[in-house]
Amino acid sequence: MIDHEILAFGREARRLKVDTLVRLRWLAVTGQCLAVALVKFQLGYKLPFAFCVLAIAASVAVNLWLQLRSPASYRLSDDFAFALLAFDIVQLAVLLFLTGGLQNPFAILFLAPVLMSAASLSPMRTLGLGLVAAACASILARYHMALPWSPPGGLDLPWMYVAGIWAAILLGLAFTGAFAYRIAEEARQLGDALAATELVLAREQHLSQLDGLAAAAAHELGTPLATIRLVAKELANQAEPDSAIAEDIALLRGEVERCRVILSKLTSLGDDDEAGFFAIMSLGQLLEEVAGPDRALDVEIEVERSGEGTEPMCRRSPGLIYGLGNLLDNAADFARTKVSMTARWTDETVSIEIADDGPGFAPDVLLRIGEPYVTTRGRGRDGEGSGLGLGLFIAKTLIERSRGNLTLLNAGPQGGAVARIVWAREEFERDVRSNTDDAADGLTNAEIVPISP
Repeated sequence: MIDHEILAFGREARRLKVDTLVRLRWLAVTGQCLAVALVKFQLGYKLPFAFCVLAIAASVAVNLWLQLRSPASYRLSDDFAFALLAFDIVQLAVLLFLTGGLQNPFAILFLAPVLMSAASLSPMRTLGLGLVAAACASILARYHMALPWSPPGGLDLPWMYVAGIWAAILLGLAFTGAFAYRIAEEARQLGDALAATELVLAREQHLSQLDGLAAAAAHELGTPLATIRLVAKELANQAEPDSAIAEDIALLRGEVERCRVILSKLTSLGDDDEAGFFAIMSLGQLLEEVAGPDRALDVEIEVERSGEGTEPMCRRSPGLIYGLGNLLDNAADFARTKVSMTARWTDETVSIEIADDGPGFAPDVLLRIGEPYVTTRGRGRDGEGSGLGLGLFIAKTLIERSRGNLTLLNAGPQGGAVARIVWAREEFERDVRSNTDDAADGLTNAEIVPISP
């Protein structure tokens, strides 16, 4: 669900804005006007001035139509942007045909529309524009009017030199287009992955806020429920054991007890700073909460913990739980029979290791694992999957936010993948003392309502 939302947002965000394209095209029109005017009036060279003006006027007309047709913030569809950039290539080719073809030094401007496409359109559309530019360059290498010069026709570059310019333009189209697309795609992937991480955190935070709201409601309902319980007990003491009302009172007391149990469970859901002791959990409790949703799978989840001294405590963090759960889900997807979660601690460090008995990471993937859109779904038990590679990136980001260090590696010749997370113990327990002190202060100032047994 998150992947599809991020992809839809990414496709929309990378489309060309009307304002951006209009500004760039006005810049191109200005440059063309200056170049033609300089050659005609300053240098005094002969050229088909009227036809050049008509070619430039066509671009001006399209730009005015585009500017009046759509608001500046409107994002063009890929097909429409492709058509406009193709028009720009053809318009430039017409100007070059009138002014010397590839002998004109401005022939290098064929690269500009292709670079714009590489940064904002799909690879297939960029390839299409590259082919249009290559076709125009190939035609202009052979067919064109004389290069404006004094005297007219006084400069005719050797065919071999023109062929070199043609080859350079084609190589430039291929190299700069591919390079610009790769750079833009990496930036888009990183932006989409960070947006996905923020979306995950926002959803987890929303769930945490609901937990806190439930805990607050349970706290508020505790006092009237205690009153109802006391009144029901007094009524039970006053009623005759065999009377008709005794059965109703017994039912009432039973329902009150059920409400008390439910409110007790709701109280344990609190996860904000006001939850006090409920916001603190041991390392073992953290592992059990992470492993709980995966125990229903057909893969055995084995949890072990050992260490020196007292067991570490931490603040319950939805981000950390989600990150560890993502790693565990990944291991369970690829394991053959078992996934082990092992926690160890010393006075200096706290570590969690998640290992599976699957095939492990492919060597080429292992070098880039944890980067956005690097997926390992091909190595799963079913050999299928449509993951976009955001899972491990999100897990890595969330764990690093908890001040942990994630390392992914293969277990060795026996196979299997290992995810190892290490924290400095001081960092792992950083929020425990402040939360414990706040909770103790809250209990000291709380109103205690007696409830009869």
